Amino acid sequence: MGLTKYKLGDLITQRREKYDGVSDLPIRGVSREGFIDAKQPDADTSLYNTFYLYDFVFNPARMEINSIALNIEFEKAICSSLYEIFFVSRPEIILPAYLNLFIKRDEFARQCEFIGWGSAREYCRVGDISDIDIELPSIEIQRKYVDIYNAMLANQKAYETGLEDLKLVCDGYIEDLRRRCPAEKIGKYIIQSDSRNEQGLTVDAVRGLAVSKEMITTKADMQGVSLNNYKIVPPAYIAYVPDTSRRGDKMSLGFNDTDETFLVSSISTVFSTKKDRLVPEYLMLFFCRAEFDRYARFHSWGSARETFDWEEMRDVKIPIPDIKVQEAISDIYKAYKERQAINERLKTRIKDLCPILIKGSLDEAEKEVAAV
Repeated sequence: MGLTKYKLGDLITQRREKYDGVSDLPIRGVSREGFIDAKQPDADTSLYNTFYLYDFVFNPARMEINSIALNIEFEKAICSSLYEIFFVSRPEIILPAYLNLFIKRDEFARQCEFIGWGSAREYCRVGDISDIDIELPSIEIQRKYVDIYNAMLANQKAYETGLEDLKLVCDGYIEDLRRRCPAEKIGKYIIQSDSRNEQGLTVDAVRGLAVSKEMITTKADMQGVSLNNYKIVPPAYIAYVPDTSRRGDKMSLGFNDTDETFLVSSISTVFSTKKDRLVPEYLMLFFCRAEFDRYARFHSWGSARETFDWEEMRDVKIPIPDIKVQEAISDIYKAYKERQAINERLKTRIKDLCPILIKGSLDEAEKEVAAV
């Protein structure tokens, strides 16, 4: 059969259905990773849009980062009125899942960025997407490559489920300790560090502190910035940002679980633990709990800015069992973090597979024609 070229607009139809306000429907937002929980669950939903199974939902102001998702989970749900929705109206020509492979490519995101328009913000709407060209193989070939993608996705999801089971084990241990072991202030087990960048570490060593409790590659513009006053974070040290007023209900905090030495901004607080009494990974288990974020926010003080200072950190109470118990729980936590990193790499590889699968399907269609 070979390849047939279409405009996307010939294959999709925009959905324009408002929420009736009667049915109790799930509310979802969209990111480049897919559907996410609504950031404002108590918002007025009277103007929200309704979408259905196999609908595509996207943020027209974020298409340059591929903020679009195919709904394969909900029979019916609602989303912000800022989002736009479309569905495949010619399923005999293109499978929604195959279109999803086409869309989840960096090349598609670049096309959306190029055709986006606007003043303060560039938008890429259904009408703009409709002008994009797409070459299609037969439905049989489409289905073959969709099946390959789905098989890999199923494997990743199974791995992710096991990952969450491991996290439940960690949480279970913590809850059991809270019932059995009296809580103590951590102040006598932690040591503040104020070492500055005397080693001459470069910008490659600079890390930001995320609300996800990770050290991440800095997003700040470091051009021309002196690193002399930056604080050193050796392996197994923890750093946090005392200013909690600009970070909503979560604290920016990170643990250096590598063998490298990092740098963080001078506004950060850096500390280590007395490892013979308090294992840093064990302490991080408590820092990663939503309960700690609520505690830190409540105990932050100030007028123009609220801060969770060093003395407040020292007053944090947690159960501190025998060091062998801490190490055992920390080993589970380490395994969880390692598998979490593997899972993120798996998700990246699956996304990177989309252009390969599209190319493979097009090549197969051309080979079929050549063989005739």
